[in-house]
Amino acid sequence: MNSPRICPDCIVSSVRVNRRRFLQAGAAAVAATAIGSPAHADLVKATTSPSSETLVTTFYKSLSEEQRQLLCMPFDHARRLDVDNAWHITKARVGQNLTPDQQQMVREIFIGLHHPDYAERILKATEHDLGEKGLGASSVAVFGEPGSGKFEFVLSGRHVTRRCDGDSVTGAAFGGPIFYGHAPLEDDETPGHPQNVYWYQAQRANEVYQMLDGKQRAMALVPEHRKEQGRDTVKLTGRKTGLPGIPWGELARDQRDLLRKVMGDLLAPFRTVDAGEAMKLVEAAGVENLHMAFFKSDDIGNDGVWDVWQIEGPAAVWYFRGAPHVHAWVHIRDHAEAV
Repeated sequence: MNSPRICPDCIVSSVRVNRRRFLQAGAAAVAATAIGSPAHADLVKATTSPSSETLVTTFYKSLSEEQRQLLCMPFDHARRLDVDNAWHITKARVGQNLTPDQQQMVREIFIGLHHPDYAERILKATEHDLGEKGLGASSVAVFGEPGSGKFEFVLSGRHVTRRCDGDSVTGAAFGGPIFYGHAPLEDDETPGHPQNVYWYQAQRANEVYQMLDGKQRAMALVPEHRKEQGRDTVKLTGRKTGLPGIPWGELARDQRDLLRKVMGDLLAPFRTVDAGEAMKLVEAAGVENLHMAFFKSDDIGNDGVWDVWQIEGPAAVWYFRGAPHVHAWVHIRDHAEAV
């Protein structure tokens, strides 16, 4: 049996979680939700030079005709909104079918989609899980034509789906559903998920559970979590009531405040403009319609620290499946729409 691959550079242990940074990032994301507010304008301005969108245009123009046949498709192609935990959007591989300069552009695009405080750690975690070739093992696609209308750049591989769309997809955070995950030591992780770069998110979510009283916990705890089924995993229901878990209206004011902060912390690794848009869309669809669920199934160590949980509303799903390692599925829109 091969020894598990260790990712020493992407460690964010529970002992070293910098809560103040997470809360500051979360507060910035919440501040960015106000349409037309000075805070929102400043945050957008601060994160658009240089932008991943500009790099996508440069990347697209650098492609040969042969490369375009491999990885370019019309904007309305059905494959554009696909998402999964380990997949390739095209047969082309970054390390095989792109030049060294183009490979570097892909790397810079990916980095630019994340907050500077997290970008390098997220990149190292992603490359670790992709294997020895790192981002070279991923695949990319360009839908539409950057610089002349609607477009979307998609990068996919094991534990990663990221998008860059220049707001071509109206009313959709991140340009559509995304996926992130991490398995730093081995597939089957132990309680506490040592060295998992995303485990802090579950720690924060469990703080909400700890604030609940007995009656609230009974509402929040659900026996079985949802299945992973590609784009169906993040299908939006449009429902305001009857979703799994405890409804927003059953939370006390301080519990609601904490849940808002947790949502900000979930968004902290992403660039501020995207985090702000996501929060704005959640608010527009009605934060009062959110439900939060914790799942009894797959509780690693049976310790009551819930490894699997989700936040869901009529037009938003943030599903965190922390067993046997972290998989996270995200889809946020201004209204429910088939993926």
